[in-house]
Amino acid sequence: MMEDYHKPDQQTIQALRNIANRLRINSIKATTAAGSGHPTSCCSVAEIMSVLFFHTMKYRPEDPRNFNSDRFIMSKGHAAPALYSMWVETGFLKETEMLNMCQVDSGLEGHSTPRQQFVDVTTGSLGQGLGVACGMAYTGKYFDKSSYRVYCLMGDGEMSEGAVWEAMSFASYYQLDNLVAIMDINRLGQSDSAPLQHHVEKYQRRCEAFGWHAIIVDGHSVEELCKALSQPRHQPTAIIAKTIKGKGIPAAEDKLGWQGKTLPKDMADMVMKELQSRIMNTSKHLYPPAPTEDAPPVSLRNIRMPSAPSYKAGEKIATRKAYGMALAKLGRYYERVVAVDGDTHNLTFSEIFKNEHPNRFVECYIAQQNMVSVAMGCAARERNVVFASTLASFFSRAYDQLRMAAVSESNINLCGSHCGLSTGEEGPSLMALEDVAMFRALPSTTIFYPSDGVSTEKAVELAASTRGVCYIRTGRQDSAIIYNSNEDFHVGQAKVVYQNKDDQVTVVAAGVTVHEALAAAEHLKKERIYVRVIDPFTIKPLDVKTIMDHARATRGRVLTVEDHYYEGGLGEAVSSAMVNETGFYLQRLAVSHVPRSGKPHELMKLYGIDRDSIAQAVRKMLSSSTNAK
Repeated sequence: MMEDYHKPDQQTIQALRNIANRLRINSIKATTAAGSGHPTSCCSVAEIMSVLFFHTMKYRPEDPRNFNSDRFIMSKGHAAPALYSMWVETGFLKETEMLNMCQVDSGLEGHSTPRQQFVDVTTGSLGQGLGVACGMAYTGKYFDKSSYRVYCLMGDGEMSEGAVWEAMSFASYYQLDNLVAIMDINRLGQSDSAPLQHHVEKYQRRCEAFGWHAIIVDGHSVEELCKALSQPRHQPTAIIAKTIKGKGIPAAEDKLGWQGKTLPKDMADMVMKELQSRIMNTSKHLYPPAPTEDAPPVSLRNIRMPSAPSYKAGEKIATRKAYGMALAKLGRYYERVVAVDGDTHNLTFSEIFKNEHPNRFVECYIAQQNMVSVAMGCAARERNVVFASTLASFFSRAYDQLRMAAVSESNINLCGSHCGLSTGEEGPSLMALEDVAMFRALPSTTIFYPSDGVSTEKAVELAASTRGVCYIRTGRQDSAIIYNSNEDFHVGQAKVVYQNKDDQVTVVAAGVTVHEALAAAEHLKKERIYVRVIDPFTIKPLDVKTIMDHARATRGRVLTVEDHYYEGGLGEAVSSAMVNETGFYLQRLAVSHVPRSGKPHELMKLYGIDRDSIAQAVRKMLSSSTNAK
């Protein structure tokens, strides 16, 4: 098995040990200067990082995001100074930059973020790195068909996270033999020891049970690490490295109470002096090996549908089905459009894409947290345009992954189907009534809420070329086409779908409630009550100007109606936009408490967001303003 393994010579081994000790010195110096950080967590991975960055990984230090290079994910994000030390070692960073770490004007943060070119995704919320690494490795093996490998460094504390084991399952199921997880088993967590302590054979058995090749090594032995990391592999590999937390800091070695604590200046100086004395002169200067240039160049610029939607007025289609059709259409023209789903493709209709482009569909099974991380990994370094879909309610389970995607400025598109009361008989456990609030709270997100097949296709097209996290909210029931197929749509541009010159109230509705508002408008017309109906298309950014201009034309009267809870949805978005404006009278209709099972139209009536409820609210607004006069 190891016949092609060339043991590194003594000079190389000494050079790698020197790099490891310089990592310790830099991590201690930088964290003490910052008065913040995790030096003991850095010290346990010193040899691992040295061997990875100067013996094993193939990459271009002058071009950290080169798409041919091996990828590295620091899942134990609190060991960021260890990563910075490696880039000081390559010459990409200056040592002075590292000493400025954590300062408000420094790009080197307490946990690494993509503000640095050598970081693909933000880590620090533990347990998420391996899922992202899976997406990168899947892309390398199946989409790029390239020889780059993916290395993920994990802490033993985060091995308690369920998301780690979702990723372990995914990697073995897809035989990601280009993926290596290095587990830093240093025994100690934040407040106590990790549950398996130093029982490395228990970690090995767990990894093997999940279909991984698992190798136990002494994590401070450069020779053992070189050997384990150069083994040929036919399945994902776990290097289980037994390490000492705080290795090289005598007072902190394997001791509780040092996690996240920096060394006092006098102690730091003493420790650094001792570490410096271990650095032996060697004639060998190590430089990372260059990558094989066999990944295809990819451009994700200017993605556009080549033709208009083909729906006819009055035709009926559920927006979730229109999503699947639009995605398959986009995939016909762009071979880097990829769909990811969580065993719901016959519900979200991503199956239309799967049937047409089976090699670009990634089934993540019922593991929504890992699904979002895999999507981030597939989208990293601008390799793919990724759309991940599941039931809207299930995205709440992956909220931390979504939060980290936003912090990472990841370009991923998410589609949540069966929103609001549309699951009907299935009951409240499947009803997404807080999803808009959830995505609105994340920075730089775009929320599309299409109301028919045409606007859904436009949402898919726009999401593909919109930066950041995009969310498309789709419904279960069929709804009529209300837009012309040549209608032009833009992010942040609302549509006025119904108006007369004598309108008295502006109704702002979205998705299914647009259709209810249109029916209410027709009904009220018979009573000589005229309302204007606006479809915002995107809830974030919201087209405040259009809404306000039309509201002024209807004497400041605005009614919002949404298939969502009151908190954080369309009504609150409109309210917060108008908070400093005078002369507006705003009423909101939304779902006020946890619903129950029933037919969707019955539930909409029961919770006061159907056509009759809208008509009644309009009448009430007009009678109260007449009374006020």
